[in-house]
Amino acid sequence: MQKVTLGILAHVDSGKTTLSEGLLYASGALRKLGRVDHGDAFLDTDTLEKARGITIFSKQALLKTGCTGITLLDTPGHVDFSTETERTLQVLDYAVLVVSGTDGVQSHTETLWRLLNRYQVPTFVFVNKMDSPGADKTQLLAQLKKRFSDGCVDFTEPIDGERMEEIAMQNETAMDAYLDTETVPDETIRAMIARRELFPCYFGSALKVDGIEQFVAGFERFAQEPQYNGEFGARIYKVSHDAQGNRLTWLKVTGGELKAKMMLSG
Repeated sequence: MQKVTLGILAHVDSGKTTLSEGLLYASGALRKLGRVDHGDAFLDTDTLEKARGITIFSKQALLKTGCTGITLLDTPGHVDFSTETERTLQVLDYAVLVVSGTDGVQSHTETLWRLLNRYQVPTFVFVNKMDSPGADKTQLLAQLKKRFSDGCVDFTEPIDGERMEEIAMQNETAMDAYLDTETVPDETIRAMIARRELFPCYFGSALKVDGIEQFVAGFERFAQEPQYNGEFGARIYKVSHDAQGNRLTWLKVTGGELKAKMMLSG
């Protein structure tokens, strides 16, 4: 089973934590959907988060889908807590950037996009709240292409015809394959996503768990586990304290093994 770390980022109120709940529910990690407005979201555990209805601290959860094990990191959406988000970016294998179907690309969404580019994080896009009046898929996709990249392509299945041609236009190797076979191999698409040449876009409603299964299937199909060398390495992304006041250091192992009582040095 391949293992990847996926972070969820968004402008505040785009439905980021609701998407996290939907992903956990769709994968079977949760039996009951929580809601931010009800104060029972699985990843918003802090009292202040429940009171304000926003994510303040990065949280993590584990889920499995098919042959992929995902460590899911939910990050703060409010600009006041963007430092917490930026620390998390350094340990991500992939990100899903949530865009509101009613508000489109907002100022902080563009800031997050620039940060993802700075840290070279391969990115999927989930356009949420498509059940809201006025949400127009065609207009939103055009905005993503204009504000983000021409590599933003609708990955709603089946991916064929015009959309396969759009994919091929982002890379010379992909175009050669398309001209020969009228399709682009999955392994080529995976590599394009990893190099940030291609950004798969999905549309749905996290609150209604609409479009989430399609996203999960697409992520499993096109994400690939990063390869690290055999020497031990790790990146720290968070420091917290438990109920007894003990300091906890959260890190992502990028190579080798971490064993009990092992001494670490910077």
